[in-house]
Amino acid sequence: MEIKGSNDVLNLDMEHINSSLKDEFEQMAGKSLLITGGAGFLGYYLVQSILYWNRNKTNEDKIKITVYDNYIRGVPEWLTSIEQNEFIKLVKHDIINPLPKNMGSFEFIIHAASIASPHYYRKYPLQTMDANVGGLRFLLEYAREQKVKGNPIEGFLFFSTSEIYGDPDPDNIPTAETYRGNVSCTGPRACYDESKRFGETLCVTYAQQFDLPISIARPFNNYGPGLKITDKRVIPDFMRDVLSNHDIIMYSNGSPSRTFCYIADAINGYFKVLVNGKKGEAYNIGVEKPEVSMKELADIITGVAAKHADYNGKVIQTESSDLNYLVDNPYRRCPDITKARTDLGYTPQITIEEGLLRTFVWYMENQEAVEA
Repeated sequence: MEIKGSNDVLNLDMEHINSSLKDEFEQMAGKSLLITGGAGFLGYYLVQSILYWNRNKTNEDKIKITVYDNYIRGVPEWLTSIEQNEFIKLVKHDIINPLPKNMGSFEFIIHAASIASPHYYRKYPLQTMDANVGGLRFLLEYAREQKVKGNPIEGFLFFSTSEIYGDPDPDNIPTAETYRGNVSCTGPRACYDESKRFGETLCVTYAQQFDLPISIARPFNNYGPGLKITDKRVIPDFMRDVLSNHDIIMYSNGSPSRTFCYIADAINGYFKVLVNGKKGEAYNIGVEKPEVSMKELADIITGVAAKHADYNGKVIQTESSDLNYLVDNPYRRCPDITKARTDLGYTPQITIEEGLLRTFVWYMENQEAVEA
């Protein structure tokens, strides 16, 4: 299929997600899902995939979504366009504050309210820690209380991060969930890394102490539609350069490497962890191959842009004016996804070339965004 615009991208992705999650969505049918931070990058596809599934279902089988977000950057256009849908409810709430009274009952909870971009979590370290620890604790207490009231939750997903591993030694790449990490507790990334690590400790403790169905996802470098072009992570930065017809500016020597997981594949993994993840256990969600250097990533993006937008820029290597830009930045990041594949049937399928093409097409129509 020739991809002509962002609607084509969305339709392809929704078909891919829904074909992969038939069993999981059937288990959620007719039930209620709370997504904190639902106006963000991951929330975009978490919400859209449910609404796509709802299209051909009876009202009794449709999944009801409630989104909590502080909307600090306003309500995004994609949310305002669906807020009249009777199966979605938008609530302005900052998760660092106590939960609203009489919030009702939810069978499923996804805690995705967090600052994930290094540029921004270093700018707002206290808010980052409050969301990952204090906000999580409010939700865990809610889950405990619901069980006491006789309204037990069926699934609770905490979004952790691959950064809990820090900068793994070469013998632990690809990195399995059993690796304990090589992380600084005082460096410029510590507010994010360490609060996610403690968040996992909270989840495991509540799962064990109160027998709650809490699972943890560790995302590895997700990208795709919904990730603001102003996010200041590598792929939106490179896309912003090429769409402005500028040279790609790379603030490193180009040798650090990552595996990149396209959002549609990642969403499949997250719902599988939510519905079928084992209590108190963590799952890497990403792709194992290919592991590409930043220079190779830039070359793939310039190739996509040259083919689809007559781009002829080049890659410029320089140093960032931010002295902490690369401090504690992992040199390699690559997951071992054996556990998710074996336990959950997680099978990412979209190649980096295809994923970057879909992302590029989406950014062509979404080049303006407030600071992320």
